[in-house]
Amino acid sequence: MSSAVRAVCLLSGGQDSSVTLAEARAAGRETFALSFDYGQRHRHELDAAARVARALSAREHRTVRVDLSTLGGSALTDAIAVPKERSHADIGRGVPPTYVPARNTVFLAVALGWAEVLGARELWIGVNAVDYSGYPDCRPEFLRAFEALASVATAAGAERGERFEVRAPLLSLSKAEIVRRGLALGVDFALTHTCYDPIVRDATVLACGRCDACQLRLRGFAEADVPDPVRYVRDRSGASERP
Repeated sequence: MSSAVRAVCLLSGGQDSSVTLAEARAAGRETFALSFDYGQRHRHELDAAARVARALSAREHRTVRVDLSTLGGSALTDAIAVPKERSHADIGRGVPPTYVPARNTVFLAVALGWAEVLGARELWIGVNAVDYSGYPDCRPEFLRAFEALASVATAAGAERGERFEVRAPLLSLSKAEIVRRGLALGVDFALTHTCYDPIVRDATVLACGRCDACQLRLRGFAEADVPDPVRYVRDRSGASERP
């Protein structure tokens, strides 16, 4: 049996969660990747998560069904328009409609349960400074509050005094720094999926290039002076694409 420290890593299939999984592996953790089918409007990110988990040699990868679409309230699960072509300042201002109510609370709660079963005491999540200005469940105070919850919500914490730690290695990094760090760790960004509103053309998934997630990703790759390997729609009609 492996003596490595076990860690449950939230894996969406996007660039940040993929780099976070690579960080856990680089730290010598035995990684257990956890993804969620939460009723999102497309499944491309779940396909990406499976690819990344294999490429980064996760010990196990599970996808849990938690249908948040029954609650609605988000452009990622409901018939609400995904914002497009917002300025960088606007992206960081207020809670966007792509926020899924309490999503990270739900995801970390499930990760906590699996961690307790596995004997793991670390939960790794790919939140970072660019995102947490708009998403309340990506803030440092949320992560610390969840650690406090874990100490009283589990048998390991309440009966044995064991401590769970939420690790967010990308928290203070820019998107460009995340790209550079991922490349240094061997992340193949071509396997990842970030776009909130992709289209499929001739069985090829094309990122829109206009939603908040695409704009932040593209800016990060540009500032890192590295080409983004995923394919993007060039214009609004989807008639052409760029590598």
